[in-house]
Amino acid sequence: MKYFALTLLLTLAAATPAAQAPEYSIQAIRYADSPGDAVADMVMGAPKDEKIDSIYAFWLIRGGGRIILLDCGFHRARWFQEWTVNDYLRPDEAVRLAGVKPEEVTDLVISHAHWDHMGGIDLFPKATVWIQKAEFYYYTGEAWQPGGDHDGIDPDDIRELVRINTEGRLRLVDGDDQEIFPGIRAYTGARHTYASQYLRVEGNPAFVLASDNVYLYRNLTAHSASATFSEADHAANVAAQGRMIELAGSPDRIVPGHDALQFQRFPTDGRIARIR
Repeated sequence: MKYFALTLLLTLAAATPAAQAPEYSIQAIRYADSPGDAVADMVMGAPKDEKIDSIYAFWLIRGGGRIILLDCGFHRARWFQEWTVNDYLRPDEAVRLAGVKPEEVTDLVISHAHWDHMGGIDLFPKATVWIQKAEFYYYTGEAWQPGGDHDGIDPDDIRELVRINTEGRLRLVDGDDQEIFPGIRAYTGARHTYASQYLRVEGNPAFVLASDNVYLYRNLTAHSASATFSEADHAANVAAQGRMIELAGSPDRIVPGHDALQFQRFPTDGRIARIR
């Protein structure tokens, strides 16, 4: 009898269709401008004297009862002293322009631990934070030991990350090609930092949100690496870009991390571009 009941349950489970992923909306939110950046710092092999006006952005994904941010900007004073930042709006105020209160953000996916992508994790007090497991362990440990690399990492951000973990709001994404929400998968392999990640959002059509694994659309057209964790990772970054094109179905559906063109290619109202 028990065997029959188990067989029936397994048959019913196999016959039940998988839950359909929500049709997510995607918006890019520009929270600051970065004028006069050296293109060669973002596109390996570009002319040394070429400049570009880039932007600081993060991405808002809504659907299935979730309000998800990919990255969260920054607000700590030291970075305004080190970099030229124009037309700045603090990230928790920037999301309000999209009709979202900071406390309504349910999930915050960190593409990588750099100051301008993880520096706002304390601004979204109820969000569950998702980061690659290897990224978390490296930047909370070995990166600060002799021989480690913590360039571009803010110690205060790491303290916040650890605090969020102790509060039970941290989720560690364990490697490549992991579905973290229905229809949203995280991928690794670009090595912008120790274990950076990017997202593929299913839908009609699908999009890849690359963050700094692709700085500019020009990285894709020139088949050139973004600035990565080390020179040894440049070839891997180019290979990862090829994979992103396959995942998105077109290079036009890859959204780079700092390219102002995303606010020209997609319908834009002020600081917000509607990607889908």
